[in-house]
Amino acid sequence: MPAWVVPAVAVAVVIVLVVVWIRIYNGIITADNRCDNAWQTIDAQLQRRSDLIPNLVETVRGYATHESSTLSAVTAARAAVDAAGSPEAKMEASNVLTDTLRSLFAVAENYPDLKASANFQQLQTELSDTENRISYARMSFNDMVLEYNNAIETFPGSLVAGRRFRPRAGFEAASPEARTAPEVRF
Repeated sequence: MPAWVVPAVAVAVVIVLVVVWIRIYNGIITADNRCDNAWQTIDAQLQRRSDLIPNLVETVRGYATHESSTLSAVTAARAAVDAAGSPEAKMEASNVLTDTLRSLFAVAENYPDLKASANFQQLQTELSDTENRISYARMSFNDMVLEYNNAIETFPGSLVAGRRFRPRAGFEAASPEARTAPEVRF
């Protein structure tokens, strides 16, 4: 065997290892970027919901002027979502806003004229559509977080990820009650 064969094999092995490391590293970066993109989709839908709420509040206010505490709670919850700095804080504030919107729609049930208003019905439909989009975006975000976390926590990705990449948290149910199915009785 010629003397150059052993160093050539060693160089080839090093090159293969470097290429594998680069592919794994790029895969982790891609998964991380997908998480960021999925979060931006959620953020866009949260903004859409936030933009709809002032119109909804004003519509309800015209019919239910003495329900000011509910309207104030919705406005405050919307402001908390807008002011949240981190994704985790925005997730929490969004869950609070969802709860206050439920109470607003419960109040609306007491006002037949409001429920019959075309403007209110349109806003309610748009808000419902937005909530569905947010739900879908959250599921997509959780899928991306799972993919990313698997990439950095499984071998050999964990070696490549080292300390630079940290696991991400996905969306969870807002409260323990949200995890149980509602009981419907007729």
